Amino acid sequence: MPQRSPFRYPGGKTWLVPHIRSWLASKTPRVSVLVEPFAGGGIVGLTAAFEDLAHHVVLVERDPHVAAVWQTILDGQAQWLADHIQNFDLNPTAARKILDQEPLTQRERAFTTLLRNRVQRGGILAPGAGLLKSGENGRGLRSRWYPETLARRIQDIAAMRARFTFIAGDGNEVIRRYAASTNTAFFVDPPYTVAARRLYAYWQVDHRQLFGVLAGVNGDVLMTYDNTPTITALAREFGFATAPVAMKTTHHARRTELLVGKNLSWLGEVVNGPEAESGSGELELAFPA
Repeated sequence: MPQRSPFRYPGGKTWLVPHIRSWLASKTPRVSVLVEPFAGGGIVGLTAAFEDLAHHVVLVERDPHVAAVWQTILDGQAQWLADHIQNFDLNPTAARKILDQEPLTQRERAFTTLLRNRVQRGGILAPGAGLLKSGENGRGLRSRWYPETLARRIQDIAAMRARFTFIAGDGNEVIRRYAASTNTAFFVDPPYTVAARRLYAYWQVDHRQLFGVLAGVNGDVLMTYDNTPTITALAREFGFATAPVAMKTTHHARRTELLVGKNLSWLGEVVNGPEAESGSGELELAFPA
């Protein structure tokens, strides 16, 4: 019996929850392979696997630091990582010591990446982000550090590792690899055109090339983007449908993001429902709750 995913949608992606479920649940037969070519924290792939919305999930990430997290969890080192997180005494001195040194092994790089994501302002992995000061609810550096929960999530993923394939590499290349399959779905959430440079170390994407590659696949496609004239024009040029989703951030600012796909008829009333609640826009790997 499928279970509801225990993973929280990160930061600004809360609004995606009903759309992802509706999109994948609308597929008959059930999606054989879901490819997430810009996986990051992999929340969509995790949801698809844990809720049995796809037989298998392929996660792709080219950032070697984020890739190290997935490789460590899925290649037999999850227990070491979970134990290391639970035993780490988080304080500014200890955090800075870890963040300032070059990891010697893949699993050490995974721990450093998770620590950086949880203690640097905005969860930003790109160089130059400072450490949290006041943090959430005045808890400072520990405000986003939940070691027991993080360890449990890692163990949950490892227990289902047969459902996942992880590829450290180029998303476009992997999309092409699965392009001929009619029962493969592609969820594509690339670094956005506006905020990508601030949030990501590996933010450069040729968006025109990406649209062209996705236009040639036989399976279904769902993309999420910032709602800009450039992206709307690319969607129109390559024959994709678009649907803006209105949302309100935690700071009560109103904005829209864009769903892009081959066919968005499955949206029904979801897109026209109550105004979606978005997070703060912080980057967050999906594992913690």
